[in-house]
Amino acid sequence: MIRILEKWTDQIHLIVLKSEELEVHVTNYGCTIVKVLMKDREGNVDDVVLGYDSLEEYQKHDGYLGALVGRVANRIKKGHFVLNGKAYQLAINNGPNHLHGGIKGFSMQTFDYEILNDHSIAFTYYSKDGEENYPGNVKFRATYTLEKDTLKVNYEATTDQDTLMNITNHSYFNLSGKKENIMHHTLQVKADQFGAVDEDGLTTGNLIAVEGTPFDLNVPKYLEDCFNQTHEQLTIGRGFDHPFIFNRDHDQVILRDEKSGRELIVSTTLPGAQIYSANYLDGRLGKYGMHYYEKDGICIETQYFPDAIHLEKEPAVILKKGETYQAQTTYKFVVK
Repeated sequence: MIRILEKWTDQIHLIVLKSEELEVHVTNYGCTIVKVLMKDREGNVDDVVLGYDSLEEYQKHDGYLGALVGRVANRIKKGHFVLNGKAYQLAINNGPNHLHGGIKGFSMQTFDYEILNDHSIAFTYYSKDGEENYPGNVKFRATYTLEKDTLKVNYEATTDQDTLMNITNHSYFNLSGKKENIMHHTLQVKADQFGAVDEDGLTTGNLIAVEGTPFDLNVPKYLEDCFNQTHEQLTIGRGFDHPFIFNRDHDQVILRDEKSGRELIVSTTLPGAQIYSANYLDGRLGKYGMHYYEKDGICIETQYFPDAIHLEKEPAVILKKGETYQAQTTYKFVVK
């Protein structure tokens, strides 16, 4: 079942997707996931994502809580790139770099939407040539489908000239319902390598084998145990804020809160994810009168490799005229 829960403005609405297992609240402002309500093993219902109570708070705060991020997720070095021999300068909005699409990326746009059926809603946005100084008129579509315990998110885009495209969702998950922080969650990431970052959070291009490091999550580990270890990259990132390169093509990330019995299984067609342990949440006021602090959530940002336009010989983030960008990420919420 899908219905409009509330009209925040004439154009911006809060919409509910509901099944027997889950209730997901989304808004067409940034295609943002506002709430995910699920039961624990005792049948108690909690909201397992961080967010805000009002549109004004989403417009006011940084952090991208629950938002769809684009045109290009993550950082681009010095906001500069060359495509087809032409140089482009993007906004510098994160230290010396460009982050998450710029000053007003996709996460701060109002999308058109259409309820397709009882399970699916399609959000569409026309990003004009030159928006945030990216080239090309882009037709973008994100389809959210709730089937039982699984939220499926499909991304699709076309362009009338070559451009860059790398979309992610930036939800902060806390499977305890924010009864505690994420330190007692276990995390499993099927990856043999992760990308090193510098002091500004920019991926350097140096790939590090996870074996023998706190970043080896091929078997589930308590996040507290990871962060209590010593590693230069943990110090630089203040925790996890790193891209992991998957070694399998499905069910690549599993987050679990043993106390509640809740588990999140993330599966994606994308080659990796930025794992971010909310290292910069600053005590801001969120939903239900709760304040959000460092390590109160964890983001699983499925995406192409950060700064690929500079680090890859054939950058996967280039969307060519006449081609279609397509990606899918699914979020399966189960109780065990």
